Amino acid sequence: MTFDPERPFADKPTLRSDRALLRPFEPADIEAMGPILADAEVLRLTGSVHSTAAIAGERPVLDERTLTWYETRNEQVDRLDLAIIDVVTGACVGEAVINDWNDGNRSAGFRILIGPAGRDRGIGSAATRLIVDHAFAATPLHRLELEVFAFNPRAQRVYEKAGFVVEGVRRSALRFDDAYIDATTMSILRPEWAARA
Repeated sequence: MTFDPERPFADKPTLRSDRALLRPFEPADIEAMGPILADAEVLRLTGSVHSTAAIAGERPVLDERTLTWYETRNEQVDRLDLAIIDVVTGACVGEAVINDWNDGNRSAGFRILIGPAGRDRGIGSAATRLIVDHAFAATPLHRLELEVFAFNPRAQRVYEKAGFVVEGVRRSALRFDDAYIDATTMSILRPEWAARA
């Protein structure tokens, strides 16, 4: 199969481990994302809001714009958005995303979020490994990068276990409750991934 740089993620795989199943979004997964995106920890740790007060105003139902966003994820060829399914319950507990593909640099971004039902059970770690392995195996990707806020050390440990390396800090990158939070930049390069694979 020839790689098409204009359609790097046209193929939407289903990826599985003993803890997590990653798949293209289905209607029930999209519905589950409403409460996940309104979860206080998700909102704070992703930098989606700037105050505790703003968290209280979030509704557990997707607005029309966000609903349309999720309904069109499987059609996107320049990014990979997969629902994270708990293999024990069969429920959608979050999402894993490869985005910002840059063919000239052979680089992309990575992000993941896990709702309350998927936390503290290794699902996020399994999902991270699955999508990172797929991205490097299915494309000529050389660099995969992310940012993690300083008040999320648990996520940083997950990324480090998956092979991501700290590169630096964007100081005061997020304002939350009148405090400024640093963002740590991390990446994994193809040779580093290959050495771990």
